[in-house]
Amino acid sequence: MSSQDDKQDQIIAGARRNRKLREQEYREQALGMYPHICARCGREFAGRKLRELTVHHKDHNHDNNPPDGSNWELLCLYCHDNEHQEYLDEQTFGTARPGDSGQPSTYKPFSGLADLLKNKKK
Repeated sequence: MSSQDDKQDQIIAGARRNRKLREQEYREQALGMYPHICARCGREFAGRKLRELTVHHKDHNHDNNPPDGSNWELLCLYCHDNEHQEYLDEQTFGTARPGDSGQPSTYKPFSGLADLLKNKKK
């Protein structure tokens, strides 16, 4: 391994350490500002489960951490993953979901179920 590789490894390790420290700082601030409830699903978190509550940056910019917390919301792991997937879908497809027109679906998958069940009983 060359000294160039060692230097790159040190720079990367340092950047990761700094990022981790920055994340801990704004996480502690957000947990102090907001109730320990997921802003999407409403689940409450306490004790050991608190680690499942994440700080989501509303503008998706992890360097935008205003002291008033206006760019943050607390989301559980599942809602946070879903939020980021929707963001990626919007970037890729232009909508939150492929085929999503913003209109409610008119498809009713169980519309004929009652008739089918009646016919089976006969």
